[in-house]
Amino acid sequence: MTLWMVRSGRYGEREDFALENKVAVIGWNELPDLSKIETREQLRALLEKTYPDDKPKTLINWESQIWRFLHDIAIGDLIAMPLKGRSSIAFGKITGPYSYQKNFPENARHSRKIEWKREIPRDRFDQDLLYSLGAFMTVCRIQRNNAEERILELLEGKTPSGKIKAGEQKPPEAEGDVELVLNIEEMATDQLRELISRKFRGHDLTRLVGAILEAQGYTISIAKPGADGGVDIIAGKGALGFDHPRLVVQVKSSDSPCDVKIVRELQGVMKNFQAEHGLLVSWGGYSGAVPKETATKFFEIRLWNADDLIQMIQTNYDKIPDEIKADLPLKRIWILVPEEE
Repeated sequence: MTLWMVRSGRYGEREDFALENKVAVIGWNELPDLSKIETREQLRALLEKTYPDDKPKTLINWESQIWRFLHDIAIGDLIAMPLKGRSSIAFGKITGPYSYQKNFPENARHSRKIEWKREIPRDRFDQDLLYSLGAFMTVCRIQRNNAEERILELLEGKTPSGKIKAGEQKPPEAEGDVELVLNIEEMATDQLRELISRKFRGHDLTRLVGAILEAQGYTISIAKPGADGGVDIIAGKGALGFDHPRLVVQVKSSDSPCDVKIVRELQGVMKNFQAEHGLLVSWGGYSGAVPKETATKFFEIRLWNADDLIQMIQTNYDKIPDEIKADLPLKRIWILVPEEE
């Protein structure tokens, strides 16, 4: 059994469809049915015809990834799909060959049937495994530092026995004929996520969210630890917080996804406090039903998961209090974004 990563789009735009329909999918929307592609030469010629304006190196990269999805990934192989909607990685086993589904959304027609097994929070993985899963590619094999064996143990609920010491970790390698480029932004986010998970658990995460709201110009009141009556933070604009908009905030630091029950509780709290808006911050993300529940409440409720919270930290970092910065020391850098599918 081989372990592969198949991403669900730069912004996770294919992940919900993949999970709900039990498929692994890739993009390259302009390509037709690839079922009759038998050689890499045929695939390369089709790519050159379909994408005449793209660089030869880019087309070689795409050819390698698509070929793996078509032919190298075998039935029974394990697939890792990093999720953008919540801070987890979904794992499943391939159960069928490549197929082109015309009835699927345009960006998900190239597909493989899969049996999704489990989602594991990102903070359960050692940093070197996250590095491997942070490759800036849609499809690649994950094998460095005994990755396959260690991830299998995680899927079985065990503590990985083969943890690699820092000095023994192998550096990133070329993925066959394709240079393996790491997603530096994702790696940095993983490091920040791990740090927040250690230093801002429980009520401290509420304190962090409060600091972000203050940086955005809100006057806030944070409930004391313990029973909070369904609200962790009350916030309003203006010097005393009397101005609009007014919002109530619930903060959930658990690794478990929030369900629709929590959203409905937040709506009740909004009425009790006569607040126009509600903010739900869930470190563990949300169950699949939550986005559907809140789809018609755009002007009332906002949902933040771990990635949203990290984005808010980065956006408002200059205005965050020094005592928060002391626990979250960050530095802004500029990097060149590599080309990808």
